[in-house]
Amino acid sequence: MHTKIIIVFLSLVLSNAAIAQEEKKNPLTFSGYVETYYQFDTNNPETNSRPSFIYSHNRNNEVSLNLGLLKATYDTGMVRANLALGAGSYMNANYSAEPGVLKNIYEANVGFKVLKNQNLWITAGIMPSHIGFESAVGADCITLTRSIMAENSPYFEAGAKITYVSPSGQWELSGLYLNGWQRIQRVDGNTSPAFGHQLIYKPTNKITLNSSSFIGNDKPNDVSQRRYFHDFYGQFDLTSSVKLMAGFDLGWEQDIAQSNHYNKWYGASAMTQIAVTDKLNLAIRAEYYQDKKGVIIAIGTPNGFETYGASVNSDYKISSNLVWRTEVKNYSSKEGIYIKRGGETADDSLVFSTSLAMKF
Repeated sequence: MHTKIIIVFLSLVLSNAAIAQEEKKNPLTFSGYVETYYQFDTNNPETNSRPSFIYSHNRNNEVSLNLGLLKATYDTGMVRANLALGAGSYMNANYSAEPGVLKNIYEANVGFKVLKNQNLWITAGIMPSHIGFESAVGADCITLTRSIMAENSPYFEAGAKITYVSPSGQWELSGLYLNGWQRIQRVDGNTSPAFGHQLIYKPTNKITLNSSSFIGNDKPNDVSQRRYFHDFYGQFDLTSSVKLMAGFDLGWEQDIAQSNHYNKWYGASAMTQIAVTDKLNLAIRAEYYQDKKGVIIAIGTPNGFETYGASVNSDYKISSNLVWRTEVKNYSSKEGIYIKRGGETADDSLVFSTSLAMKF
């Protein structure tokens, strides 16, 4: 009898130990993301490329990989690191200025917690941008394609940042030291750092307000042109099934070195998502972007870049980690900046897109 009791006791102890071991968090985890797409621009340009101000989903009339990621994350609670390698048309377009293997480094950073009892972190390396509410990972966004604002502000950055999150989680503040405007390596001839900030305020669990900035010169020292940029956006859960996101960007850059005159550009975007069922979401987007002096979007026309955009989007969740997306989007510009097959130009661009996106 005693022997049976001892055996049962040992079995329970060993069983509980095995469960505890399984539940113990492994600091090293792996994940991935794959997004393939096809889109057709009714202008059907001969190059099979979307206009030069489009950097994500920029291939036309072909099945293409927008972004494929493999990511390793290490997190002990006091130390963390991320390494992600990427490929696809997004990487080709956005990392074209980077040398060698840096063209495929989506993320590579290390951080540590400064104080054990305070949520204060220092992180350095290649990181996702602190600007904007649209990510390069399409499955995390309301719409299939990105807005003109997102395409023409940094998707990624390299440098160091210090971040503090309040005990309540309502406030998050970051200060950043950067190598430039969407750069891993600083441009040749530039010895001046850039700086930025990010302030996130969540008054409730249904509202997020964000303020982000960039200050710096992204050109060689001998042609230095100081740039100031601010992004503001809000995210709102209006109901359990309706989300609203809206943002506004405003930037200034010196027209020439040491000048007191600045060229200005700005953009605005608003989008709403409606959860029709557990599997089906619908979204609409309206946007506007103006850069008359060609600071960010240089198209070489007398009146510069000025464009309105609108899109309609649907998402169908095939499974918990696989979504099929479709989108119809139209751009309408002040001038004929879209190249049609045969060399003619048009002042609008109507595009049909579809994609499959999976996280694992």
